Amino acid sequence: MASNRPAPEAPFVPSQRTTETFGYGEYRSDEGPFEEWNPTEESVRPVRGRHRVAKQRGGGLARSSTVLGVGVIAAVGAGGMATAQTGKPPVSISMPDLPNVGSLISDDDTSEGTATPLSGVGVAVADTADQGVADAGEALRARIMAQAEQQRSQADSKAVQAAAEAAEKAAAEAASKAEKEAREKAAAAKAKAEEEARKKAEAERLAELARQYTLPTSSYTVSSVFGQAGSMWSSGYHTGADFAAPTGTLLKAVHTGTITEAGWAGSYGYRTILTLEDGTEIWYCHQSSISVSVGQKVTTGEVIGRVGATGNVTGAHLHMEVHPDGADGGIDPLAWLRSKGLNP
Repeated sequence: MASNRPAPEAPFVPSQRTTETFGYGEYRSDEGPFEEWNPTEESVRPVRGRHRVAKQRGGGLARSSTVLGVGVIAAVGAGGMATAQTGKPPVSISMPDLPNVGSLISDDDTSEGTATPLSGVGVAVADTADQGVADAGEALRARIMAQAEQQRSQADSKAVQAAAEAAEKAAAEAASKAEKEAREKAAAAKAKAEEEARKKAEAERLAELARQYTLPTSSYTVSSVFGQAGSMWSSGYHTGADFAAPTGTLLKAVHTGTITEAGWAGSYGYRTILTLEDGTEIWYCHQSSISVSVGQKVTTGEVIGRVGATGNVTGAHLHMEVHPDGADGGIDPLAWLRSKGLNP
């Protein structure tokens, strides 16, 4: 693309002047030329009103340049902070309020502090950005606090529910335990009452039997018991119970029954057998005398003979045996007497 060549500059030609200089001895381009000006009435304006040139404060031009530079820096800095909002938060720069350039020269009617300071531009933008960050941080803090409050409320609700469930469970367990204890106490009381009733009934029965049964003799001493071992007995052990008493002591029917045997029986000496209504046989052995005969019916306490020392004996005594249903083997006479309510 063609371009026009610039026209050559005309050489500088100083105006003609004398070769006399102001003491330098040679011509210098920075000394003129100067034209002389003589004011006239047409060239001089009349002064109207009050007019003055404001005095320049110390370092006036330098201060004005500084003000302009600071204003530009503040504006650029504010723009940079605005564009870098997504990064680190802006740093607020505190600057003194400076007057604008127009306040350097003013009339008396204008005050020096009425102009808007240039430094306020960047500060306003930075304050706006800080306000946005503060609002966002406050909103985040409020959201976090709300979530924490909700979680704490949920935890409190769960704790209250757990406590209620634990209390309900404890109450149920206490009620179950109390019910169980009540049942156990009732069962124990019932068992105790039943046991007492049974004992009472047994006592009444034994009392009734005691009225129906009696001991075979009186004034005696039990000298040998059932099952006692010894060479004195042909079977090797004692088959009855011995009631030692003086010869001639009365022997009585322990219960109502029938005499089925009365006479001599070898090693048993004189023996009487009383058969009760249930078939139990009562043997009275070693008698000195017999007072009844076979087939005779006797009642409880009726005399059937006397204590003696006949047969295989070492002294006067009643040898008594009990044979249920007439069996050959006998049972303990003392235990049988106790079962009838007697205390031999």
